[in-house]
Amino acid sequence: MSAITESRFYTVGLVLAWYSSNIGVLLLNKYLLSNYGFKYPIFLTMCHMIACSLLSYVAVVWMELVPMQMIRSQNQFFKICVLSFVFCASVVSGNISLKYLPVSFNQAIGATTPFFTAVFAYLITMNTEALLVYATLIPVVTGVIIASGGEPSFHLFGFIMCVGATAARALKTVLQGVLLSSEGEKLNSMNLLLYMAPVAVVLLLPVTIYMEGNVVGITLALSQVDFRIVWYLLFNSALAYFVNLANFMVTKHTSALTLQVLGNAKGAVAVVVSILIFKNPVSVIGMLGYALTVFGVILYSEAKKRSK
Repeated sequence: MSAITESRFYTVGLVLAWYSSNIGVLLLNKYLLSNYGFKYPIFLTMCHMIACSLLSYVAVVWMELVPMQMIRSQNQFFKICVLSFVFCASVVSGNISLKYLPVSFNQAIGATTPFFTAVFAYLITMNTEALLVYATLIPVVTGVIIASGGEPSFHLFGFIMCVGATAARALKTVLQGVLLSSEGEKLNSMNLLLYMAPVAVVLLLPVTIYMEGNVVGITLALSQVDFRIVWYLLFNSALAYFVNLANFMVTKHTSALTLQVLGNAKGAVAVVVSILIFKNPVSVIGMLGYALTVFGVILYSEAKKRSK
């Protein structure tokens, strides 16, 4: 087998691992929060962050999968804390939305990330795009409006949470580019996660205690009745870390643009798989709306590439 063939097999394997972990954690979150009835999205997010803290340390410090990058100043640490807060808001809001919305509609809203990225890029950095780039955002937003109108399981609070999660995800991307833009402060995604995850745990702990009460005691009591909950949480939390690891590895071995294209396809795959598993009702109008959004995202990616 040639080196080129081996490289292609390796890349395909990475992409499959990224798809599997990404879609897997999404579906398992939905199952736990909605179907299983584990109604503690903040605690679930904290479990994810604890796993990310521990496994990031193992991967970066012990296994040395990537060179460790040290924090150089208090100012840099403050910037990481800001990013961690926005990251927490994104993940918690996304998990809360899964209590109320089907995965298919959740993914349709999540596809509008480019719209929020463009808005925040303009508001924060005054960075403007070519008119064609902005024009491609029209079908992105229009598609979600159509999908919302045709969604049989529409829930206003879940919708607001999902939009908030999408906006926070875009905000983190823009802030990361601004706050960690100097050569001395840039961190690769694995090192950034190594520092952000423990900060996220510290931020989420008091919120979990205040908002979700004796969730640890409730979980332990539940494990006495159904021990599967322990395995669900452990596997789900580990999977949340491997999403980030696979994302980093795919980006490293392909490109950011390829990752964007693959991400669009991943959303469509997640929609199909979730409908097959959870059998949530869908409408023709809803699916046409989602298809329009994905088409808009593809046009957006192409317009961005040509404008550079």
